[in-house]
Parts: sequence; structure tokens; C-alpha cells
Amino acid sequence: MENHSTGATPVAVILGSKSDLETVKPCFDTLKRFGVPFEAHIMSAHRTPGAVSSFASSAKENGVRVIIAAAGKAAHLGGFIAAHTTLPVIGLPIKSSTLDGLDSLLSIVQMPSGIPVATVAIDGSANAALLAIEMLALSDNELADKLTADRKAMEEGVMKKDAELQSELCL
Repeated sequence: MENHSTGATPVAVILGSKSDLETVKPCFDTLKRFGVPFEAHIMSAHRTPGAVSSFASSAKENGVRVIIAAAGKAAHLGGFIAAHTTLPVIGLPIKSSTLDGLDSLLSIVQMPSGIPVATVAIDGSANAALLAIEMLALSDNELADKLTADRKAMEEGVMKKDAELQSELCL
């Protein structure tokens, strides 16, 4: 996958399979919309454990501050990464053909004590990006302001839709 970085990349998005790409695109779009540099790679906890271990072990020294791990089925990727770094890891459960993503969700959320992985909704890639952005915004006022503006725009959008509904109902 193309590296979307310009120097240090605060967010790394790791896909367990190329088949996860369409589901993860909203994550990429959200990071781009907020101007957050990121890198993306395809790695498997089961098929390329050495590569995942090496990446996770060196991520912090390479400037990564948050890792998003997208995986389906057994979904061990996030936990495997978290076992090799103290960086925050956000697990993104991908809907699989077998159990509609419930297997992935449970695999990610049921981490043993001491190795946490934050978890978002099944196929919730935009929220994975937003959670990473919120983590970065703890020490970045400009990013925090962008989040505040984004929330305000969402609020205004809902209020506009409500006004339209009220208008339609009054006819």
C-alpha cells in the first residue's frame, strides 16, 4: 500500500488482509480530512508474525503515536501488536463471512489484563480514525479545534434535518 506520510506518521493503519481495504477506506478519508499523516500496511498476525512484531516493536521510535489494527475472523492482529508496543492500539473488527463480525469483535475486545486494545464497532473505520485523532488531540490544540468544529458541524446538520422534518410535518 502507498505510504501517505510526509515524515513522521502519527497514525499507522494495519490491515490484516487486502480484502479489508474497502472497509478501511473511511478511516483513510477521515484521517485525510483532518490532515493527519498516516501510513498503511497489510500484515497478518498469523501469516507474517515476524513482520508484525518488528513493525510494532519499532513503531514508537519511528514516530508512530497510535496504531489502528483492522482484522476479521480470529482478529488477533490488534492484540498481537499491543503485545509488542506500549502505544495505544485501536482494534477495528471487520465483518467476516462467517459470523457477521461478531467473532472479530469478541476477539478484539476480550484482551487479557495488562494488554489493552481499544475497540470500535464492527466495520467502524471512520470512528477508529476519530478515536486516533482524539488521542492525538490531547497534545495538539489545532487538531482539538478541528474536532470541535467537526462536532459543531454535525450538530448543525442534525438541527437542519430536524427543522426540515418539522417543516414537512406542518404542511
